Amino acid sequence: MTEATSVDWLSQEFLADPYSHYKALRESDPVHWDEVRRSWLLTRYHDIAAALRDDDNLSAEQGPAFSMLVTDPPDHTRLRSLVSKAFTARTVQQLDGRVHEIVDQLLDAVAGRGEMDVIADFAYPLPITVIAELMGVDPERRDFFRQASQKIAVALGPITDPAVAMSAFEGRTQLLQYFDELIAKRRTDPRDDLISALLAAEDRGDFLSHQELLGMLLLLLVGGHETTVNLIANGVLALLRNPDQLGVLRTEDGIEKRAVEELLRYDSPVQYSGRVARNDFELGGKTVRAGDGVRVIVAAANRDPEVFAEPDRLDLRRDPCPHLAFGSGIHFCLGAQLARLEGRIAISAAVRRFPALRLANEDLRWRPAPVLRGLEALPVTF
Repeated sequence: MTEATSVDWLSQEFLADPYSHYKALRESDPVHWDEVRRSWLLTRYHDIAAALRDDDNLSAEQGPAFSMLVTDPPDHTRLRSLVSKAFTARTVQQLDGRVHEIVDQLLDAVAGRGEMDVIADFAYPLPITVIAELMGVDPERRDFFRQASQKIAVALGPITDPAVAMSAFEGRTQLLQYFDELIAKRRTDPRDDLISALLAAEDRGDFLSHQELLGMLLLLLVGGHETTVNLIANGVLALLRNPDQLGVLRTEDGIEKRAVEELLRYDSPVQYSGRVARNDFELGGKTVRAGDGVRVIVAAANRDPEVFAEPDRLDLRRDPCPHLAFGSGIHFCLGAQLARLEGRIAISAAVRRFPALRLANEDLRWRPAPVLRGLEALPVTF
């Protein structure tokens, strides 16, 4: 066991700076068998990029497949095709005005206070409102969605604490019950939303089982906002801790798109994804056996000096920036364009609206989630 793997990955020590641990692992044993996690840990960019695209040797299916995130072709292809039109670059671009409107409303609401929690007041309400409107769920129930989603998010990845598993089951059950009731309503009263569109596709003969529909809605709601919350909050934190780059974003017109790509690279909202070996094969000079777990640590890939010069330095002008924050291959994040749009508009608007923006304190706590990297709260003053 190396020093990097002996550390509790859910401890505040690790969560405050996982990247130094990834670096140590990449330098000592970049394809490392971890007995504790019963998985191969990949930390080199090129190994990870290859693994994400290696559908012949690696499977995304892990346990019951309730969503396309953990489904292999041909089911994955069928499920993804049913929702992909809602997330194309052209479709997402049509949301630009609405995202600007929500961002302005949220910033207006806190402007007179001189302080806010970036997460509770801004980073969370924006994406949950957008995805709720797209799907046709009630944005007014966003507190319920947040509580249930966070229970699920904390349990992504291997679970050793029975209380965490029970909490995740409770959150999932609550959301599925809500979706069950909403589906029944949409069958008799269709609207111009994604749920109604999926039901219409089912009526046209595009087979979608009830379990698949529930799993897809769960993925879209949780995945459609949790990662973007962390993109926005982690991005604001990175800028506040790098005032030179904060100045770049505030003063350089046209830097916004490049900036959000660098922020995705620098502190990835999704730290890793899991795969299972279909058969024996060679990976980075090691023999992976059928049934072995493989932890594809995209956050480590995004700090690999073989690909990124000075990888631990935030550089909003970095170009190119071929990060793997959204994955690669058939499981490339469906909502990548939407997350980019929301992150670009939200982060630049917040730091430009409040020129005196600064951390209220440095006593920050990270949520003990192994996959999704996010803060409990981000208090700032302005």
